[in-house]
Amino acid sequence: MKAACGALVLALVTVTTAPLLQALGRRLLSMASGSRDPGDPGAPYVPGSLSAAFVTCPNETVAKELARTMVEKQLAACVNILPHVTSIYEWKGKVEEDSEVLLMIKTRSSRIPALADFVRSAHPYEVAEVVAVPVAQGNPPYLRWVWDSVPP
Repeated sequence: MKAACGALVLALVTVTTAPLLQALGRRLLSMASGSRDPGDPGAPYVPGSLSAAFVTCPNETVAKELARTMVEKQLAACVNILPHVTSIYEWKGKVEEDSEVLLMIKTRSSRIPALADFVRSAHPYEVAEVVAVPVAQGNPPYLRWVWDSVPP
């Protein structure tokens, strides 16, 4: 009888704790591998999964049009428009100096190719600037908002 009770208790403990242990194992594996479950609001941010991209524009009108379209097309969660940027660069063998407007774009790193395609198709420059840097860290709620605002 004792053996039967012991087996019953062991079976009961196994049935009730196995799902908890499996969930804990998945969580530990996720933390160790750095993977982020987008459906889990408590998941830690994975450095580099978001990027800040930069695009220069000839004027504020073009900058606003591009920025609004990027957000509407869900290529970006947010675009800051920084006016009065002076750019000095070499173009076709000559040093140029221009007043430009800078866009600072927050998006998923996986969306940078689509963002660059859009800028090339809509930008008035012959060669549009699109450079992106990965985001290493930041305010977790903000990073989560950017992640949630831009689909994969």
